Amino acid sequence: MTVTMFMMPPPAVRTRFSDWPLAVKSILGFWLFYALTVVLRALLAPNALNAISDKLINIGLGIAITFFIYLAIAGIGQAQNIRRKTVIAAIASVVAAMAMAGGLSLFEGKISSKEEFRYQAREGFVVIEKNNKITIERNAQEPLVLTMPRMSEMGFRKRIRWIADSAIVWLFMFMAWSAFYIATQAHAEAMGVQRRLADAESAAQAAQVRALRYQVNPHFLFNTLNSLSSLVMTGRTDRAETMLLALSTFFRTSLSLDPSADVSLAEEIDLQRLYLDIEKARFPDRLTVEIDVPPELQHARMPALLLQPIVENAIKYGVSKSRKAVLIRIDARHLDNHRMVVEVSNRLKNGGKDDIPAATHEGTGVGLANVCQRLEARFGGHASCRFGPMSGGGFKVSLTMPVEMNARD
Repeated sequence: MTVTMFMMPPPAVRTRFSDWPLAVKSILGFWLFYALTVVLRALLAPNALNAISDKLINIGLGIAITFFIYLAIAGIGQAQNIRRKTVIAAIASVVAAMAMAGGLSLFEGKISSKEEFRYQAREGFVVIEKNNKITIERNAQEPLVLTMPRMSEMGFRKRIRWIADSAIVWLFMFMAWSAFYIATQAHAEAMGVQRRLADAESAAQAAQVRALRYQVNPHFLFNTLNSLSSLVMTGRTDRAETMLLALSTFFRTSLSLDPSADVSLAEEIDLQRLYLDIEKARFPDRLTVEIDVPPELQHARMPALLLQPIVENAIKYGVSKSRKAVLIRIDARHLDNHRMVVEVSNRLKNGGKDDIPAATHEGTGVGLANVCQRLEARFGGHASCRFGPMSGGGFKVSLTMPVEMNARD
């Protein structure tokens, strides 16, 4: 006997900087958006190219510092929860904003700004601001040129205040990226947990279906061998031979199926025909079978051998315990566009309310309880299992389930 072991694939190992492609794309996208706002603003000025070139140092320095924020979050907070990552991101953003402002203050004076601003004062003067100089053009007078003090020429307090004011502006920029990055991480973790829960639920369901299916095989084999033994002991060797041929075909077909796989309704009915052929060898005069399945439901999917315990019970409690001819009927029909019902019933062929014992789930513990559990494991709350005596005599089991035409992967 071949034993197939089903193993879950090992979870993907998450390294400290495994999400660097996302970080790089988000950083570049963030500062690209900043550059776009600079371009839009520069288009309002006559010297747009100069305005854009002056901001290149801001964009380059901002990209580098934002990447260091990512290193802090991913390096220090990789194994931490979202709350601690948020604290780390906030501290890193404050340090980054101060570094950005301090870095720009060091470049001040070393890079000449090419952007020019012109203002028309109310007094009629034209004020021109360019490259740290303010020029006031006056009518019939020489222009007045004012040179603003550079950062290195300011006092310590004023220099710190300028850096602090600039840092506050950049702080919101860095915190905005940090919030986006942490939100993305939180979403990825939530999706990962949801995916693992779904995988665990699917694995548990598959294990349950296999366990329930494995209960059917020995139960059916025991009943069939018991019937075969009865034929041999009573000298009905021709019927025993017919039963053996049908039995070999049935087991060759049923045991080749995956215990957790679905089959079409037509395939399930064919399996039950094989089983009923076996039982007809035992009860040639007391067993009549009718099957009615509409063509549009032939390919509807259902768990393999789901009807087996029901048909067995119909034989065990109907045919074998009655001296009259019994009709076993299997039919299926649409309830609506999305559901179908499959029914198995046994009653006296010629009518009447002669007592036919109920097909209970007592005895071996297999039977109807197994069917209902498998149906619930496969379809959940979208399926139902009902059974009980019929008003005109006999017993009926009704299985309601969704109509699925495509096989599961």
